[in-house]
Amino acid sequence: LPVGASSVPIGKPIFNTEIYLLDRYGQPVPVGAPGEMYIGGVGVARGYLNRPAVTAEKFVPDPFGDTPGARLYRTGDLARRLPDGSIEFMGRIDHQVKVRGFRIELGEIDTQLKRHPEVRDAVTLAREDRSDNVRLVAYVLPANEREPTPGELRAFIQRDLPEYMTPAIFMVLDAFPLTPSGKVDRNALPAPTSERPELATPYVMPSNPLQRTLVEIWQDVLDIEKVGVNDNFFDLGGHSLLLARVHSRIQDVVGKELSMVELFRFPTVGALAEHLDDENGKNQSLQSTYDRAKKQQQARRRRRTVTVRPRKA
Repeated sequence: LPVGASSVPIGKPIFNTEIYLLDRYGQPVPVGAPGEMYIGGVGVARGYLNRPAVTAEKFVPDPFGDTPGARLYRTGDLARRLPDGSIEFMGRIDHQVKVRGFRIELGEIDTQLKRHPEVRDAVTLAREDRSDNVRLVAYVLPANEREPTPGELRAFIQRDLPEYMTPAIFMVLDAFPLTPSGKVDRNALPAPTSERPELATPYVMPSNPLQRTLVEIWQDVLDIEKVGVNDNFFDLGGHSLLLARVHSRIQDVVGKELSMVELFRFPTVGALAEHLDDENGKNQSLQSTYDRAKKQQQARRRRRTVTVRPRKA
């Protein structure tokens, strides 16, 4: 493979053909950056027969050529130009999603994951959880017997991509489901479960009331059945917006100001409980903290189970 490539490139434009990689504003992207692939040159057709709407969408004026009336064909493919001039296919533009207010090209995440030495192939989807929150789920095929951990993959992605493009969940599969044409059947990829993911950190159960309270908050916010006191919040699929929800819940329990910075500093239940105990132990017992949390959780459960009864005629 060429240096920097994670797959076999599709090559360079042939004679009398131009390839442009453009951003959403129709401007060329720099070398190495992803963009939608447009094809120009004498080989571009006039359009689709008897389909004027699709022709207008796919065949657009060529702003870069000198030939009057020249057109570019929008392929809908996401690609990037390598340093040697070759084009690397990265996925489809129609796999673009919006998560937490950010527009994300899923192909960029797949490409970054495939660069990991222990990843053979990867597909990323945006899926809704049971609370209707959209989160990124990455499906990975390992390159060898050793499966990369979520923490390793998360750190690898964040070397080159921003935090909001980091998948919340990583699922390692033996193989991808395929369509009859041999493409990955995205609709058949398994939905994430609420089981604790495989982590490098062994599971350790909570040992005191404050730890149990924090574990229950994390389990509820992260939609995970079991959280260990040494599990990293972000390795469990957490992100900044979920951390804000945890922040609000914890402040209700401990009855004191708690900064978001503190939650980033103490990303495990054990470390956070120790920090809160040091700050809060002189004014409030662990048992009273636990009792307050239980009352709040019972109140939330009652609100969830309230049903609207039909009015009698």
